[in-house]
Amino acid sequence: MTVAEVAREAYREALPALSASLVGGLLAGVVLGGMREELRAVSGLLVLVPALLATRGNVYSSLGARIATALHQGLVEPRVRGGDPRLRSAVAASIANGLLASAFAATAAYVVLWALAASPAPLATLVGISVLAGLLSGVTLSTVVVLAVFAGYRRGYNPDTLVGPLVTTTGDVFGIAYLLLAVRIVLALGGG
Repeated sequence: MTVAEVAREAYREALPALSASLVGGLLAGVVLGGMREELRAVSGLLVLVPALLATRGNVYSSLGARIATALHQGLVEPRVRGGDPRLRSAVAASIANGLLASAFAATAAYVVLWALAASPAPLATLVGISVLAGLLSGVTLSTVVVLAVFAGYRRGYNPDTLVGPLVTTTGDVFGIAYLLLAVRIVLALGGG
């Protein structure tokens, strides 16, 4: 293949995913812009948003890369089967890592804000919101990543090209939406 052919192939595979990522990022921004009341109610939440979104991207991009590598090596079949122990283990580990990273991010944000005398919301509130949003988005992201990687692989796409933009888009849109839901649930339960 020539350099031009490789470039055309890369753009053919990546451009739709990157376009979807752009639209998804804009949607997430709209949802975040509508969270003014929740951001005022939970002091420190805005500081936590970038950390939570980055965490989703890092954890679930790793999941996609792990699955793509397993597909390339023939360790898993490109079909969703609940009985595949490698797939189940990878998804479970990703969700557990996501929850742990969410709790850590909330704790770190609380400590930094407290050290800066910024009077953050109670630690339990920040951790509760982070972990609940992490669980909801983790289940969604795991499902989307597995299905998209398998579907792309079966259609002849390189799953490594799809994973980054897909996780960014899905993580931003669902991450912010589930963060809003988690804030409302935790506040309704008396957090704040």
